[in-house]
Amino acid sequence: MSYCLNPTCPNPENVAYSQRCQSCGSRLLLRDRYRVLEPLGQGGFGATFLALDEALPGEPSCVIKQLRPSGTAPHVLQMARELFEREAKTLGKIGNHPQVPRLLDYFEEQEQFYLIQEYISGATLQQEVKLNGILSETGVKQFLSEILPLLQYIHEQKVIHRDIKPANLIRRTQDARMVLIDFGAVKNQVSQVATNQSGHTALTAYAIGTPGFAPPEQMAMRPVYASDIYALGVTCIYLLTGKTPKDLDYNPTTGEMMWEQLVHVSDHLTSVLRKMLDVSVRNRYQSATDVLRALEIEPYLESLSKGLLVKSDTTIKERSHNRHEDSAVLCSNPSAPPTGIGVAQVAAAIRARRAKAVEAAGLDAGGMRHGYGTAKSTLPNSNSNGSQTQVSKVVRKLDTQSLLTAYLKGRRDFALHNLNLLNLQGADLSETNFHSAQLQNTNLQGANLHNSDFGRASLTKANLKDANLSKAYFNHADLEGADLRGADLSNAYLSNANLRGANLCGANLSGAKISDEQMALAKTNWMTVRPNGKRGLL
Repeated sequence: MSYCLNPTCPNPENVAYSQRCQSCGSRLLLRDRYRVLEPLGQGGFGATFLALDEALPGEPSCVIKQLRPSGTAPHVLQMARELFEREAKTLGKIGNHPQVPRLLDYFEEQEQFYLIQEYISGATLQQEVKLNGILSETGVKQFLSEILPLLQYIHEQKVIHRDIKPANLIRRTQDARMVLIDFGAVKNQVSQVATNQSGHTALTAYAIGTPGFAPPEQMAMRPVYASDIYALGVTCIYLLTGKTPKDLDYNPTTGEMMWEQLVHVSDHLTSVLRKMLDVSVRNRYQSATDVLRALEIEPYLESLSKGLLVKSDTTIKERSHNRHEDSAVLCSNPSAPPTGIGVAQVAAAIRARRAKAVEAAGLDAGGMRHGYGTAKSTLPNSNSNGSQTQVSKVVRKLDTQSLLTAYLKGRRDFALHNLNLLNLQGADLSETNFHSAQLQNTNLQGANLHNSDFGRASLTKANLKDANLSKAYFNHADLEGADLRGADLSNAYLSNANLRGANLCGANLSGAKISDEQMALAKTNWMTVRPNGKRGLL
């Protein structure tokens, strides 16, 4: 099909490869190369279309965004032109990030403005929730680990997105990475928009975000970096409840969204979300790094540090030389977006503080705490000579029946517990937090462990044969010698996990985050489904 871009066309659908619209006579091949196939969506001041670029070999897909001014008066066209040029400039500046669509072309034609962008194939977060249901706490944390590094990068470019919501986040089909789209409402803090004759900024004539997702200061035309943090918090509530802001109640006195009674997450995550959603911008987190610092999950901080674009060696050396000054700036000016070096410092500080707290909690004045044992574990706290420090973790011993009873009563947090040698064969323990738990030689054959958190857990020689480990989180977990034959590890997060000697014969690793180096350390066979979805050893 060939689709007509004339906004007033009564019947825009035409047969394939037509040259002119049968209804209005408009040319169908935009700029003699772009053939529109179908509309993708329409907003307050523009529409998007799926198209083919017939000028390139293979006629690759692309997205055409058409900005439609609300009138033809000169000042309206000028406002539209400013908005159009700003979005093009922003996309050109940040579009080299792998989680932002690339800008391919932009131009004005017959008082219509066009942006040609890379086509992102996949489902939006909104579509995912409607199809698969709401996410667990682990799922939301994984989502934040993906999107916060991107948000920090955007803010470092002095750009405020202003329309973060589930419909603008697409999980790309080919690599399952989250991509942020629709930069039509961006605010560039460096260049302010001129005031028009009516005394309003040009942006007031257009959408300034989505009601419910946009915080009060943004609706008052005073967006800041923390405005995107608020929208991200609302998105997390949607992921946990499936409810949009219009479906939620608000406190009539404070204007705060009333959501806490609808979610089943830890007190820690509740407090983080509460601060992300504070209606007072002063009390809200000021940057993506602030959120990660509050979550205190160092793998996410490490991913943030690695997710930023690599800076030049000269810049890194200069900042490294002044690391103490950078740290002071980070603490004294929380509104300034930190750099990759600052993020690394935050990660190191959190690890050091956590190790100290764990070590202090492990012993009281009389020695070992009652009811607890201690287990030595290596945390990534590097000292001056680069070696790792051994610290004590407080672990609580549970037997099989106690654990299963607690789970049936609704408990989902068994972090730092000693679960060695338990027989949990066939147990349903999905969406459970086993972070830093001891599970050595534990029998979990055939168990349902979908979407569970095994970050930094010890699973050496554990029996995980035929277990459901889809979407499970194994960052820095020790799986040496574990039996994972026939296990479902689809979309599991295995980055930094120790897989030396692990048996992955017949395991399903489609969509899993795992490196070739890790795969080489494990046992695989022709029945192993690799991350790309193909079976075999290669």
